[in-house]
Amino acid sequence: MELAGSLLRTSGPLGEGAFMALPKIAVEEAFHQPDEVARILADERKFQQICAQAGLTPEFYRPRLERLADFGEARLKTMDAGGVQHAVLSLTAPGIQAILDPREATDEAERANDLLAREIARNPDRYSGFAAVALQDPARAIAELRRGIGELGFKGVMINGYTTVGSPERGAYLDEPQFDEFLAAVTELDVPLYLHPRPALPGWGAIDGHPELLGATWGFGPETATHVLRLIFGGVFDRHPRLKLILGHLGEGLPALLWRTQYNFDLNPFGKRIERTLPEYFSDNIWLTTSGNFSDQALLNALTTVGADHVLFSVDYPYADTELAARWIENTPISESDRRKIASGNACALLGLPEPKNPPN
Repeated sequence: MELAGSLLRTSGPLGEGAFMALPKIAVEEAFHQPDEVARILADERKFQQICAQAGLTPEFYRPRLERLADFGEARLKTMDAGGVQHAVLSLTAPGIQAILDPREATDEAERANDLLAREIARNPDRYSGFAAVALQDPARAIAELRRGIGELGFKGVMINGYTTVGSPERGAYLDEPQFDEFLAAVTELDVPLYLHPRPALPGWGAIDGHPELLGATWGFGPETATHVLRLIFGGVFDRHPRLKLILGHLGEGLPALLWRTQYNFDLNPFGKRIERTLPEYFSDNIWLTTSGNFSDQALLNALTTVGADHVLFSVDYPYADTELAARWIENTPISESDRRKIASGNACALLGLPEPKNPPN
């Protein structure tokens, strides 16, 4: 299988060993409001605080924060270099979910969505979007979801992990009863919900004193994987069997652990009952993206877990490297049929996007 890619991909925009860039749609690509970026960069204390909370070094985050505010030449040039013809943009983590005051959160979600809609209107062939919502006020979140999908034309909704409620130390998860009507609205609108990580709540003792483990290096995965298992064991997909969930980073480690988790749940159910097995929920309700996880082993694991129709290409721009992501998907040892599905076909089917065309030579 390795030769199939290397023999075909011999020249093109990505250089030797890459072929003419396969047209791609990237579905976990972040932005931030330019005025908010400017405010953070002008306040060194605030900037350092955000870095510490997110598990990012200032040297890493500063240039990426600047890129988050750009919707023009720099972002498009990076997309072009990797053959990414279309990007689905979403407000960077922790986004609206970290705002304590419900009214402020609601206002900020509306402001972020209006900004994103304006940027998409300037470049509709290159950009689409996921709505931001303030689950601090579930009723207002439903209204903003409907506006985002119905009026602004967004393709789904992005939720950045648990929602801060009551105090900075308290997080509400999507399996909790107050969010059931919101999930029903997502299902009714027939759009996916992208569940993106944020750092775990304070109190995870094993990570104390190890800031290098807090964010994407490690902490994001277990936090988000646990959130997904709460959805399954909390009966969310049994109540909403048509709910579509997207997970980044090739499943936050869950594909490798499904068998063991199911086996031990069957032995120790604590009175809980679910209607299907974990692999069945993943196959029916969950899509995985390649964002920030450009590993042949992880991809093959994902493919055997959810199938080729449920894997989507993503970069995780600007946190991950677009050229690295593009080179990898061009050459990873899978069939050309699966490669095209992952690169763009599955995003078109799930999000209703037009098929991208090969760029001219």
